[in-house]
Amino acid sequence: MVLFESRGFVRRYASPVLFVALACTLVLIAKSILDFSHSGPQIAAEISRSYLGYATLALARLGLWSFAIFALMAGAGVFAYHCLLILFGWRYRWFVALVSAGLAIGLITFARFTHYLLHMPGGIVASFNYRVDRLYPFWEQLTPGNVAALEAAVVLLFLAPALLAAISLIQDKKWQQASVIGATATASVLLVTWAGWRAEPAPASATAALPRQPNIVMIGSDTLRGDRLGVNGYSRPLTPNIDALARQGTNFTQFIVPLGRTAPSLLTFMTGTWPHTHGARDNYIADTEFNAGLPALPRLLGRAGYSTAVVGDWAGSDLGKFDLGFDHVDTSPDQWNLKYLLRQGPKDIRLFLSLFTHNRFGKTFLPEVYYLAGMPLTAEVGRDARDVIRHFSGQNRPFFLNVFIASTHGPFSTTYPYYKMFSDPAYRGNSLFSMSNVSSVEEVLKAQEAGKQHFDVKQINDLYDGATKSFDDEVGRIVAYLEKSGLAKNTVLVIYSDHGVDLFEGETWGQGNIVSDFTHRVPLVVYDPRHKGAGNVGRTVRAVDVAPTLLDLAGAPTPAAIEGQSLLPYLKHGNAEPDRTAYAETGIWIAKVRGLPEDRISYPSVLDLLEIPDKKMGTLSIKPQYKATVVRAKSRLAREGRWALVYFPLQHGEQYSLYDLQADQAMRHDVSSLQPEIAARLKEKLQAWMKGTQP
Repeated sequence: MVLFESRGFVRRYASPVLFVALACTLVLIAKSILDFSHSGPQIAAEISRSYLGYATLALARLGLWSFAIFALMAGAGVFAYHCLLILFGWRYRWFVALVSAGLAIGLITFARFTHYLLHMPGGIVASFNYRVDRLYPFWEQLTPGNVAALEAAVVLLFLAPALLAAISLIQDKKWQQASVIGATATASVLLVTWAGWRAEPAPASATAALPRQPNIVMIGSDTLRGDRLGVNGYSRPLTPNIDALARQGTNFTQFIVPLGRTAPSLLTFMTGTWPHTHGARDNYIADTEFNAGLPALPRLLGRAGYSTAVVGDWAGSDLGKFDLGFDHVDTSPDQWNLKYLLRQGPKDIRLFLSLFTHNRFGKTFLPEVYYLAGMPLTAEVGRDARDVIRHFSGQNRPFFLNVFIASTHGPFSTTYPYYKMFSDPAYRGNSLFSMSNVSSVEEVLKAQEAGKQHFDVKQINDLYDGATKSFDDEVGRIVAYLEKSGLAKNTVLVIYSDHGVDLFEGETWGQGNIVSDFTHRVPLVVYDPRHKGAGNVGRTVRAVDVAPTLLDLAGAPTPAAIEGQSLLPYLKHGNAEPDRTAYAETGIWIAKVRGLPEDRISYPSVLDLLEIPDKKMGTLSIKPQYKATVVRAKSRLAREGRWALVYFPLQHGEQYSLYDLQADQAMRHDVSSLQPEIAARLKEKLQAWMKGTQP
């Protein structure tokens, strides 16, 4: 019979745990360094060398967390071995304890990998250093049932010996040993439960009186095109929840954002100003470039008595990066910061940690891995949003909540079953789980220059549709929560996106590289339960108009600095109101974009275009010597009704083209010679707008 002695237990059982955990950690770190590749842009070598010490400390931190996770798994194996010794009276052998520790690590890691391969394969692909098609034969055998059975078997494998050992000790009246076994098993269960499980928030209490002003909830998905809504004519049933809101409220079918990049677009939504006014002309914004003196919607609503919050994933980092006046910020750290990217570490160690950090533990202690680009967080952000609603509902004041999720952002990875919902069941190309070859800037550079013949265009569109469906389902859950909580009758809902995406309708893919209907036209649905909606409104309206609209609905004054105009007349009168003139521009070309004029104004690729002006902060921004050229090289758009006038700057002159979007959505045929008066009128407006956009 094995006797329990605390000192002997530590000597005999702690050493194999620490030995195996340390060995696994060192192997993982060594392999990570060998296969080094971190997410995000890799900039000039001299800048990277400035952060060698920081990168080393970041890797050491990830190594320590890996060691802790390895040790916990190894400890579970040795603990199970100890329980078996109690049950069967076996003689303790250090080597067997060592093997038990290793087997536990292997078994638990295998179970976690299996779970993610079925339920969130895009998260694996984001950090996978090998050919993804090698996983297909195994993935084909997975179902929710057998994955759940495997996880249950692993849990039982470790808990059953503990339970039986405790019963045996109790029968032998060895109360102290039994209590230690029971306490250890209970503590393990509680730790795992705390780390990995978060309950769906209960409906908020409706005891407090509804405030006089309406609550406002904005729900946005990064890179969602306007043409994907069923109410806008899409053939697949992707958006029944958004469609229902659109039919009850007002659906702006011709809503235009000013720039196909996240930071400039979101800041336009929040400030009601054009990018050249608020200072963000692309995603790479120095800490001093944003015009912090502008009135921002969250701050203005706060002054009007609102509680304000933003909840998002990695795509929503810009809403937390800039001081907009939110009371509560729950988003990723700045994604365009080299120090943050270095903290994410090389792919191998990142892949291991991501298996254990897509939960409360990861969000609390390793947010850089939890918020990894390509890791779907739609359901998690939706649940966090409902938590905020529950918290705010107990206050006797209105609230403003902005929810922004990367649901439809490239590489279009989603959770089960969305990633396979619309795909060909027989498809086995490299984009089975997410769009392939875009997990690093180097890959994006090559992919951007490749023609559409190098891509599985249909599969990529199918993935995008599944991602759109996942977002709509989350919208449905948030709306249902508001209804169950008795808040829906006093809550204005806004469905929106920062920009769309070109999916090979022309010569290219991506967003912000060209001005197009697919990039700049996005959904805008406004539902106000206090008023009957106007249904489908086909007039051209702009992102600068959203902030003054919400201030109007909240009964708050609109500062003169806001450049947009309220959409309230359209909410009341629909298409009786005239078109507004929308303006847009392109962002930085990541690489040479196919289909553009050969005489375009050029500048270096993004890898050579960026610098870090403040090494302590680590924020990536455009080198000063290129800023004027980047702005001068921007293509511009004036949009009004069915007409779109495109300006393209050339090394030797300029080019204007007019397109009839009703007949030519892909903007292939210049009709300026057929409609000279319209072209001249829009050219005059566009040139006047462009005068104020120069650096």
